[in-house]
Amino acid sequence: MLIEEGRIKAAFDSGVFVLKLCGDVRLTLCATLDTQAQRLAQTPGLQAVMIDLREATNVDSTALGFLAKVAMAVKGRLEQPPTIIADNPDVRQMLDVMGFARFFTLMEAPLQPTTPLSSSMQDLPAEPADEEGLRTRILEAHRILMHMNEHNREQFQPLVEMLESQSTVTHK
Repeated sequence: MLIEEGRIKAAFDSGVFVLKLCGDVRLTLCATLDTQAQRLAQTPGLQAVMIDLREATNVDSTALGFLAKVAMAVKGRLEQPPTIIADNPDVRQMLDVMGFARFFTLMEAPLQPTTPLSSSMQDLPAEPADEEGLRTRILEAHRILMHMNEHNREQFQPLVEMLESQSTVTHK
């Protein structure tokens, strides 16, 4: 089976920001996700955030950490928490295990069948990241996940400790 390389699309209209993840979304796209989280934190007139995972075949833990960062970036600014639409049972189970229901509204289908935004979705260019930038982002993503619940803390503690020890080695 051919695995489709990950892509991220986005649209913003009338206060609604939609982020659509397609294919196999991995750490190589975390710089793009990080930029979106930072932009959202400063977007004037933002009223709702929707993350569409229906075309995502896989979302790795680093990408999930940056989705969590999106929720943190808009926390307290929106009336409703961001919405994640995911109908893939594997992706859905991962979101449940990671504790995303505490920070997002999880749905299997959108409330409206088609949104006017879907026609204005733009592919976001993948932002390049050097090895050190990638390591820093992977570390940040997993720290965010660790703060979401105890399961994640236990799950990612060894990885975070390993990455922290690597970054102290490279900075000496």
